[in-house]
Amino acid sequence: METLSSPAVPGAPPAAGSEARAALRDSVGVGLGFLPLGLAFGALAAQSGLDWWWAGLSAAVAFGGSFEFLLIGLVTAAAPLAAVAASALMVNVRHVFYALSFPLHRVPGRLGKAYSTYALCDEAYALATGGAARAWSGRRLLWLQFLLHLYWVASSTAGALLGSLVPAGVTGLDFALTALFTVLALDAVRDLRGDLPTPLLAVLSALAARLLFPGQLLPTAFALFTALLLARRLVTAREPRRA
Repeated sequence: METLSSPAVPGAPPAAGSEARAALRDSVGVGLGFLPLGLAFGALAAQSGLDWWWAGLSAAVAFGGSFEFLLIGLVTAAAPLAAVAASALMVNVRHVFYALSFPLHRVPGRLGKAYSTYALCDEAYALATGGAARAWSGRRLLWLQFLLHLYWVASSTAGALLGSLVPAGVTGLDFALTALFTVLALDAVRDLRGDLPTPLLAVLSALAARLLFPGQLLPTAFALFTALLLARRLVTAREPRRA
């Protein structure tokens, strides 16, 4: 006797498999950008005298990208834990501002929210706050972050294992991160749909921070940018709405 499959319920959440496949499509481009950068990080860790597993463990636990490159020098120099913690805070303080607009409220469960907060990186933020991502479910966001995490761990481990095969004179691998950020920034600007003041405010914040506090450029620029966004929000909220 043939069994009839139950029809899909309108409005029901997508299956986990379809969410994972969608997240794979969303993340594969960034994953390709992670590949040369992770290979370079793993090779640098191996050439610094660290065991091959250190690169993969660091990528899984720290998941800090640029901070992990700095961490290699701190570990090999046997820097105090206080110095490591202070460096991590200064490099990753930008994530505090990401939380202001990241759609964490859509992520289901306390465990899911905890992992989403932990795995919040620049690339995940850029993808999850774009115009197309406004309709994504929380499970799709979690799959996206997990896949980005997996790409970084896998490429870093592969780079450590193959580090001895990478010629010392190879250059340009570190430009992959700059190119990746450039593409993500262009996509974000296109999603603004005419809201040009936002990138202009970002440029002005960076220039002011460079002139006023060049030694603390990143946190100063983020603080100025946040203040300008809040000021713009207050001004536009007071303007009377047109009928």
